[in-house]
Amino acid sequence: MKRILLSLVTLLLFSVTMNAQKKSELIAEIATLKTQLDSVSSEVTNARKNEKIAQTESESYKTQVTELQDANATLLKSLTSFTEVSSKNSSNFTKAMEQLSEKEQQLKAINDAIARNDSTALVVLTNAKQTLGENARIGVSNGMVLISSDLTSLFGSDTEATIAPEAEPWVQKIGQILTANPDMAVTIEGLSMTGDLSLPAQQASAVSSALQRLEIAPERLTALGRDGNLKEGIIIKIHPKFDEFYLMVKDNMKNGN
Repeated sequence: MKRILLSLVTLLLFSVTMNAQKKSELIAEIATLKTQLDSVSSEVTNARKNEKIAQTESESYKTQVTELQDANATLLKSLTSFTEVSSKNSSNFTKAMEQLSEKEQQLKAINDAIARNDSTALVVLTNAKQTLGENARIGVSNGMVLISSDLTSLFGSDTEATIAPEAEPWVQKIGQILTANPDMAVTIEGLSMTGDLSLPAQQASAVSSALQRLEIAPERLTALGRDGNLKEGIIIKIHPKFDEFYLMVKDNMKNGN
């Protein structure tokens, strides 16, 4: 009986010991699980914080991307406008250069014509000196060759309007000069020192008629009387055909426009 009782007591103690051990293990396991749960909770909290930060950064990046897209669109628009303006300016520059080139061609044509006239005037001057002699009254002014004679030498007196016979050789020499230079025009001026232009005009016309008899074309000749400013006589001006020169300049300007 005692043995049975001892066995039961032993079994009871073993059972209590085992239960105490299991309880202790359970408590330890619960503590471990709680620690793990706290750790997981902390990680979840951190993850949520990081998610919010990431969302905030994402929104910021989206805003920056939108701003960059707008800035890029504005830049592209400005670049397009700049390209259009640059192209327009380039076109205007090209047109301006073309117009400048045309103006240069016009000026070159005019300068060439003036140079030809000056060269021709030099030829006429040389020819006149050779024909009339070094003592003749010959000069150059504004591209014109001027040949002068007093009234007495031409008409015998200052009141006559008919060329004197002794002046015919001089007139013939003038005719030779004009014949040798057919592209030149002639203006014959009778100078008056009294203000009365009638007689000087008649004297200039007499010289013109004498030259026409020497087969100088009348369209090359212009005769007129003018105030000589206290001087009298006849001045023969040999010069380019101003009307043709004017038309040449006018045509060049018209073509340039």
